Amino acid sequence: MSQVLFDKGEPEQPTPAEAAASATATGKPRLRVPRRDEREMRWAALDDMLEPEHQARVVWDAIRRLDLGRWLAEIKAVEGNVGRDATDPRLLVALWVYATLDAIGSARELSRLCTLHLAYQWLCGGVSVNYHMLSDFRTKNAAAWDDLLTQIVGSLMTEGLVTMKRVAQDGMRVRANAGKSSFRRKQSLQICLDEAREQVEALKQLDEESPSELTARQRAARERAAADRARRLEEALRHCDELQTEREETAKKSGRPAKEARASSTDAEARTMQFSDGGFRPGYNVQLSTDTETGIIGGVDVTNCGSDQEQLPPMLDQLQERYGEVPEEALVDGGFAALEAIDAATEKGCTVYAPLKDKAKQQRAGKDPHARKKGDSDAVADWRQRMGTAMAQGLYLLRCQTAEWVNAVFRNRDLWQMPVRGQAKARGVTVLYAITHDLLVGEKLRAEAAMGSG
Repeated sequence: MSQVLFDKGEPEQPTPAEAAASATATGKPRLRVPRRDEREMRWAALDDMLEPEHQARVVWDAIRRLDLGRWLAEIKAVEGNVGRDATDPRLLVALWVYATLDAIGSARELSRLCTLHLAYQWLCGGVSVNYHMLSDFRTKNAAAWDDLLTQIVGSLMTEGLVTMKRVAQDGMRVRANAGKSSFRRKQSLQICLDEAREQVEALKQLDEESPSELTARQRAARERAAADRARRLEEALRHCDELQTEREETAKKSGRPAKEARASSTDAEARTMQFSDGGFRPGYNVQLSTDTETGIIGGVDVTNCGSDQEQLPPMLDQLQERYGEVPEEALVDGGFAALEAIDAATEKGCTVYAPLKDKAKQQRAGKDPHARKKGDSDAVADWRQRMGTAMAQGLYLLRCQTAEWVNAVFRNRDLWQMPVRGQAKARGVTVLYAITHDLLVGEKLRAEAAMGSG
C-alpha cells in the first residue's frame, strides 16, 4: 500500500480546452500547469532575497550612519533595568524614509506593507511594528526630526560637498486634511462644542450605568474620540477669535468692513488660500530653501499664511541657526519681493535676486523700472539697479531649475495633501520629505566625489 507524507487532495479536473487538446490526433500535449496545492519548504534569509542594489539597502546604509541620540536618550529600557526592549529608531526612520520614496503617507498602509512587501520586511528584519507606533514616531519629537535634517546637511557642508552660499526659496501650497464644509463661524462652532461636551458626559454616564454594555476597549475608544472632537472645536473657537481680531485690525487700516471669520472644526490651524490652479481650498504654505549648486534642501517651514511676502527673513534666520551663517545670495520670485523683506535680508548680509513688480507696465509708460523710487531705502534701490544687469538676470534663471524641481519631486512623492492635521505635524511631515530628498542627493554627491577623487 502506497503512503504519502502529505495528503494533496483530489487533482484539478482538466478544463474543456485541455480535454479537447488531449483528444486531438497528434496526442496529448505535455504542459506545465500550476499546482498550488503542492507543499514545499523553503530556506532563505531576508538578506539573500533582496537584490544587492535595492533602494531599501541604500536607505538603510545612509540612515545607520546618522546620530539618532535624540531618540535614544528618551528610551527608558536600558541594560540592568526592567522594561520591554524599545524599537530601534533607525528602523522607524528608515521605514518612513522608504515609504516617502514610495509616495506612502499613511501609517496604516506602511504597517500593512511591513508584513506583505519584501523591501519593508527586509528593513524590519523580523521586528514587528504597528500603525500606532509608526504614526506616533512621525508626529512626535519634532526637534529630533529637525536635528536630523541639520545633521545631514551639516555633514555634507563639513565634507565640502555643499556650501549653502546661494539658495533658492519658493512656496508650495499643500491641501490641508480638512474640507471646505468644516469651516464654520463662531456661533456655529459654539453649538457644535456644546453638543460635543454633552456627548462626552453622556458616554461617561453610560459607562457608570451600564458598564457591561460595551467592552473596556470600546468605551475607551468612544470617549477618546468624543474628547478629541471637543478639543478640536475648542481650538477652532480660539483660532476663530484670533482671526477675527486680525481682520478687524486690517479693516481699520483699509477702511473696509471686516468679514466674519471662520475656522475649521477639523484642522483649526488650516486657512483657505489660493492654489496654483486659481481655486481656493484649505491648505498650508510649505516653504523650502534649496542650495542652487547641489539641490540640497537646507531650510523647511510650514505656515498658514497664503502670501510669501514675509517668508524670506524667517527662513534666513532659520538657516543661520542651523548652519551658523546666512547665505550670501537668495533667489526668490516676485511674491517674496516685499520692500521690507529686501531691507531685512540685506541687513542680515544676504543679496536678494527677485523680479521687479510691474516692470513691463513701467516701461510702456516711459519710466525706468530700475531707477530709484521715492522712499526707497539704499537696499531697495540697489536691488532695483541690480536686477537691470545681465548678470543678475542670468543668475535668477537658477531659481526655477532649483526651486521648481524640488517642488516637482515632492509632488511626485504625493505631497498634494497633508496626511496629518495641525501646523506642527504638517511641518514634521515636510521635514521628513526634505530628509528623504537630502539623503538620496547626499549619497549621489558622495558617490560623484569618490569617482572624481579616484
